[in-house]
Amino acid sequence: MKVITTTYEHSQKRTTITDMEPVDGLGGMQCVNLYPEIEYQTMIGFGGAVTEAAGYALHSLSPENREKAVKLYFSEEGNCYHMIRTHIDSCDFSVDMYEAMSDPEDRELKSFSLQREEQYILPLIKAAKEYSKESLDIMLSPWSPPAFMKTNQERIHGGKLKPEYREFWAEYICRYIKEYEKRGFIISRLTIQNEPEAVQTWDSCIYTAEEEKVFLRDFLYPALQKNDLSHVKINIWDHNKERLYDRARNTIDQETSKMIDGIAFHWYSGDHFEAVQITRDAFPDKELIFTEGCVEYSRFDADQLRNAQMYAHDIIGNLNAGMTGFMDWNIFLDKKGGPNHVGNYCDAPIMIDTEQDTFEVKLSYDYIGHFSRYIKKGAKRIALSKYTSELEMTSFKNTDGSIVLVILNRGEQDLPLDISCNGKLLKLDVAKYSISTVVIS
Repeated sequence: MKVITTTYEHSQKRTTITDMEPVDGLGGMQCVNLYPEIEYQTMIGFGGAVTEAAGYALHSLSPENREKAVKLYFSEEGNCYHMIRTHIDSCDFSVDMYEAMSDPEDRELKSFSLQREEQYILPLIKAAKEYSKESLDIMLSPWSPPAFMKTNQERIHGGKLKPEYREFWAEYICRYIKEYEKRGFIISRLTIQNEPEAVQTWDSCIYTAEEEKVFLRDFLYPALQKNDLSHVKINIWDHNKERLYDRARNTIDQETSKMIDGIAFHWYSGDHFEAVQITRDAFPDKELIFTEGCVEYSRFDADQLRNAQMYAHDIIGNLNAGMTGFMDWNIFLDKKGGPNHVGNYCDAPIMIDTEQDTFEVKLSYDYIGHFSRYIKKGAKRIALSKYTSELEMTSFKNTDGSIVLVILNRGEQDLPLDISCNGKLLKLDVAKYSISTVVIS
């Protein structure tokens, strides 16, 4: 049994790994009970977004430092990521706006090109593929159809997909997938639209639940089947948690259920762990994948402890409510929090100084690693009960039988904890301002 603990005081982080021997017995008054025989959802994995901004920032590093940075995320010695989300055409975290094809007369997509992806995105995915022990699980998400397909004739400020372009847009998405796969990158998942209820100053497009359902049922799903892309799993919504169940309820019916593999969600509107749980209970056969979350500089500063705690609190709450996969937003950004073509700057777990050939590993990277390094693909969440709300926890059983317990202490006091599992007892002191992962082999 080992305990991995990360603490942070006076702007200094320290990670310790301690081997401990459990004793026979049951916990006392300050106990968490683990029940490995009671299982819940199965974990798909952990990962993050490979945006053009992430690839652009990484490209500024020397080859040696580029390799080190990618390994921090995707190698077994790093955070063991194997899930990737990237964008179809540009998003706000692109150097500027672009489209793979912008000619309304080109119905055969002869001018279609992934030239922009080949500059920064695909080299990063290729490096991730090289270092990841697991095969990459890649999701594509569109922020907007090409401007000529939209009611407002621009990529930004929302607008809607014109009905007469629904079939063509579905074929465009299929072409994107096929171009990735020609280059050796198999696409596992697809969301229909990023944030379909957000009118943004950057790339955006609005879909009501009915519009998303019709596009999926009558155009996108048939196009995927026709193009031999039935292996691509479709996730709906891809927006904030508070409307997660509402969107699922209004989109999934007897006809569309077979077409929808999961519901994707973001964190920007608060905890709403109940919404995740309600959706899990109502649709137990669907994936529930966290596809985006970041610390926005428009709302928060770069306080490392608070930001890392935000991640851990949200991951624990989502996992306990039924989340099956986690993908952070940009895995790399420059020291300003970009590039971003509308100045929507954000924090990232690894920030790159594009002028000095250096990068900073933030505390949020370590906090995410307390989950992603130890909760493996195929792990099942197991039941627990705990003595206090001051400690936040989640627990999983890996396919090799090992038990993983992650403990977050956001408080100002060290707290005692007796961990009881299978008749064995381990006594811990959980440090203030810390996160700990206990691995019971």
